[in-house]
Amino acid sequence: MGWDEAGSQRLGLWVLMMLGVLLPEACQAHPIPDSSPLLQFGGQVRQRFLYTDDAQETEVHLEIKADGTVVGTARRSPESLLELKALKPGVIQILGVKTSRFLCQGPDGTLYGSLRFDPAACSFRELLLEDGYNIYHSETLGLPLRLPPHNSPYRDLAPRAPARFLPLPGLLPAPPEPPGILAPEPPDVGSSDPLSMVGASQGRSPSYAS
Repeated sequence: MGWDEAGSQRLGLWVLMMLGVLLPEACQAHPIPDSSPLLQFGGQVRQRFLYTDDAQETEVHLEIKADGTVVGTARRSPESLLELKALKPGVIQILGVKTSRFLCQGPDGTLYGSLRFDPAACSFRELLLEDGYNIYHSETLGLPLRLPPHNSPYRDLAPRAPARFLPLPGLLPAPPEPPGILAPEPPDVGSSDPLSMVGASQGRSPSYAS
């Protein structure tokens, strides 16, 4: 075997060794950025207050009460904090966080809160408007989501135009924390008992007497 042939064999072995090192790295799968339309809001589940001022005497937030009644409330409340969860692109369910009731709509347009999720009654198509407001329609019935008139949850149930809702992010203010235990006084470094381990002066060992 000549020097040229031996050198070629060594070069071939070196190339095979390098391929064995590099190929596993090159073949590793890298994650693809998630571009799912379900995550267009930064997460599939959002907690929001649905605010509207359409055809209302006052500016109100959609509220699902414990008895299933759906009304508008001027102030944010635990019952008006809602969880909006994407079911598929453009379609969501709306859940009252405190009451655990799903926002649903009957065939006549009645809004109500249900403890059981019914896809036909409780799925809403969400349309984003350019001004930041959203409008919602029942996915099955095609009826617009609109709060009933003030102080009347059952009249004028299916108006022609949907209400414009502004989803306001944020949680309710946290309740104030109960007063905690006061921090201990700093040790008296000039004392013979700086950590107060001995207790009252009576019965104190002469070793700790000043």
